[in-house]
Amino acid sequence: MAQIKVVVGLGNPGSKYEDTRHNIGFDVIDRLALCQSGTKFARKFDAEIAEIELDFQRVMLVKPMTFMNLSGKSVGQIIQFYKIPLVDLVVICDDLSLPLGKLRIRGGGSAGGQNGLKDIARALGTDQFPRFRLGIGDRGIIDAADYVLAKFRPSERPAVDGGILTTMQAISVWVNQGIEPAMNRFNGPSDPLTTK
Repeated sequence: MAQIKVVVGLGNPGSKYEDTRHNIGFDVIDRLALCQSGTKFARKFDAEIAEIELDFQRVMLVKPMTFMNLSGKSVGQIIQFYKIPLVDLVVICDDLSLPLGKLRIRGGGSAGGQNGLKDIARALGTDQFPRFRLGIGDRGIIDAADYVLAKFRPSERPAVDGGILTTMQAISVWVNQGIEPAMNRFNGPSDPLTTK
């Protein structure tokens, strides 16, 4: 059986959190699922899981249902059960420090204050796993906790949708070619993280 790739989108479960900035990882997963008609999510490993084929590769889409700060509980179970090498895992999350819709890809490293990434690193025993961070804009003077749980304004949707589309394209490159080509193509030549 061909090795499966695992794409995890972070967010919080429940209608209360739909379309909030913190749930942009869930939004990417939902858009990927829409690319293949008939894709259905099932509840397993404390997550909503679906399997799609992306460019002839098996890809498992994962939305942890544990709330953001406990995302590692779900991801750890999946990685252990399927014996997934960490190069075949990617985590998509929001990033407060990036401009709205801007994508930054890294092969591993610090959680940078993102509690979902922090908990996944704790569960896996390492922070050396690929992550796609999607900018949710500058919060200004708004409290960070309030800002990430706020919904996007209608005027922000074009930038958000553009960022989601770019992330989907980057996932396709990652699935086929790996993390380095995805970083080289989508981080941009001026991004200091391109080669790290």
